[in-house]
Amino acid sequence: MVFDEKMIQRIYASLPERISQIKNKLQRPLTLTEKILYSHLNSEEPLKNYIRGSDYVNFSPDRVAMQDATAQMALLQLMNSGRKTVAVPSTVHCDHLIQAHISAVPDLQTARVTNQEVYDFLGNVSTKFGIGFWKPGAGIIHQVVFENYAFPGGMMIGTDSHTPNAGGMGMMAIGVGGADAVDVMAGMPWELKMPKIIGVKLTGKLSGWASPKDIILKLAGILTVKGGTNAVIEYFGEGTSTLSATGKGTICNMGAEVGATTSLFPFDEKSADYLIATGRSSIAKAATEIIEYLQPDPEVVARPEDYYDRIIEINLNKLEPCINGPFTPDAVYTLSEFGKAVKEKGYPQILEVGLIGSCTNSSYEDLTRAASVVRQAKENGIKVKSQFIINPGSEQVRYTAERDGILADFESVGAVIMANACGPCIGQWKRESNQPDRPNSILTSFNRNFAKRNDGNPNTHTFISSPEIVAALAIAGDLCFNPLTDTLVNENGDTIKLQEPEGFELPPKGYDVKDAGFVAPATNGSQIEIRIDPGSKRLQLLEPFPAWDGKELTGLALLIKTQGKCTTDHISMAGSWLRFRGHLDNISDNMLIGAVNAFNGKTNSVLDPQTGDYMTVPGLARKYKAQKIGSVVVAEENYGEGSSREHAAMEPRFLNVKVILVKSFARIHETNLKKQGMLALTFADKADYDKVREDDRINVLGLTDFTPGKQLTIQLLHKDNTTDSFDVTHTYNQAQIDWFKAGSALNAMQK
Repeated sequence: MVFDEKMIQRIYASLPERISQIKNKLQRPLTLTEKILYSHLNSEEPLKNYIRGSDYVNFSPDRVAMQDATAQMALLQLMNSGRKTVAVPSTVHCDHLIQAHISAVPDLQTARVTNQEVYDFLGNVSTKFGIGFWKPGAGIIHQVVFENYAFPGGMMIGTDSHTPNAGGMGMMAIGVGGADAVDVMAGMPWELKMPKIIGVKLTGKLSGWASPKDIILKLAGILTVKGGTNAVIEYFGEGTSTLSATGKGTICNMGAEVGATTSLFPFDEKSADYLIATGRSSIAKAATEIIEYLQPDPEVVARPEDYYDRIIEINLNKLEPCINGPFTPDAVYTLSEFGKAVKEKGYPQILEVGLIGSCTNSSYEDLTRAASVVRQAKENGIKVKSQFIINPGSEQVRYTAERDGILADFESVGAVIMANACGPCIGQWKRESNQPDRPNSILTSFNRNFAKRNDGNPNTHTFISSPEIVAALAIAGDLCFNPLTDTLVNENGDTIKLQEPEGFELPPKGYDVKDAGFVAPATNGSQIEIRIDPGSKRLQLLEPFPAWDGKELTGLALLIKTQGKCTTDHISMAGSWLRFRGHLDNISDNMLIGAVNAFNGKTNSVLDPQTGDYMTVPGLARKYKAQKIGSVVVAEENYGEGSSREHAAMEPRFLNVKVILVKSFARIHETNLKKQGMLALTFADKADYDKVREDDRINVLGLTDFTPGKQLTIQLLHKDNTTDSFDVTHTYNQAQIDWFKAGSALNAMQK
């Protein structure tokens, strides 16, 4: 079926006139980013030239998407909003709670039993509030959105950091926290700092072993994990039209790894082909008729330096396959460099597992290109040496790939087909091992590779590449194997060189599926009663956070001073903790247990100054909370990098952490903290980080005159009776200050 057709046709009917008005007002050509953003300004927002990277602007997105792990908290907040039905089309996708262990069928059966309480809750709330519900096994949220909802020129927010996947279809799709989603579902304007725009010019055409994944792997090395913060990455140039729609989705998906607000491709013939193939011919036709409004203006493409804040050029003719990692997605090596790096750095050379799938690379094209490599191995008598795991992106992709013999190709060499779900990419992987902490290497087609993320082992060296490179190296079982130059020896002693992968952008016989897994909401769900067992370990009704008492924050205790990378995986781990995503009290027991204490180099070990003993971070936070003592977290650069994980903000709020003080924030996490009524502060002088001692008491001064642009003051009270005082900055506007004063954005909305 075609979703949202009337809404999309209405948007397209008014878009030419709307963009003409915008251009007349701004008196300049527009990038594609600007066309979508300005055409989605909230009706109360004046049309003017907003300053990129500075002005906060209110928008009206077209839809909301939520995955099952984050949807729990979002829907619990929606229940407190006073709404009877959602104001914009919204969906819930059950993809995160399915653990990969044996194979698709038994794993899905296990998930339905172990998560029944959560699935029932999500399904009932969805029905009550008019939200579309995609059942367990339907597929990964971003692949399902791409197949069914993504449309050129639209604007969507999603409670997952890889929501930008839909940018491959020319949609402004942005990852947010659940509180932001509640705002939009409740019909409120959605606030975003007007992003800067990084223009990435693509020239030439990919060939051989190079794939769309290599474009974003290379770009991650250029921008680093925070180089795209508060910016949209807009791709342009003749190279864009050579890439498949799903390939563009892969590139936009992993833009989250450089901190970008989102990424975006112009609408073109490849986009139209994909819309037609997925049953949306009417949308393809309507978009084609207004194509000039779904691309940057010609003047922008001709003189990009006049319209983008930064320009990066990538020649696809010269692009070599890349492998990124370990432990960070921006450590990039070309394939020809990688083998040498493995040996020089002492990374485990044996490749134990190759994993293909995730929201990043689980399309039909991805599977067919990887399968073509696998087929060569079988035909030439070469055994696959690594364990091999495949996660299809959706039931539609899985069913079509099974029909066309693609899954059989993988299974014929010993690969295991897992459920259409996130699985190992997010730590939902029950990996069998007699030595769970041993050093080892795995290669994935995923997007993120933080320590412990996939299997909980801090010594698993996770590397990221394209599906075809994963397939080639899994066959060899060796990280130093380069399929472009090296050969393999088969069972007969013959030397075999793998040929370049081949695949299909779209299924030659078309897509097919028996049951896509969609459940439409009731026409009127007002009579549905949502019940949560008070004794449940999985779900818990939310109590509003307390409002600010109007006083300065004094006598706060240092909870932890973290050292180095502190991502949302460090702040609120996924994996086995996913089962508590709807129970704030229980999941708060994982707060910051992965963060490294700057004073002792250990994780989950912090000083209790009252006893002199070391204890867990959540344990100390709960002790302070019981004593009505607020606490402070101090951290370094890009704090909160990674997922849109709202729990990483809600857990500290719940455990009475008052302030997060850092050298710099990741965008989504800073917003999440503000939404929950916390103080997200930044060192004015990063060197002041070194002044914070392990047993300090801390005052935050200036809150009684808390205003936009005005610095606050931190006062450190050391145990030796000396003090340090320094300025800290913030990015709160007046509305966000009101959230702080009310105790949260939801509290302010209810007022």
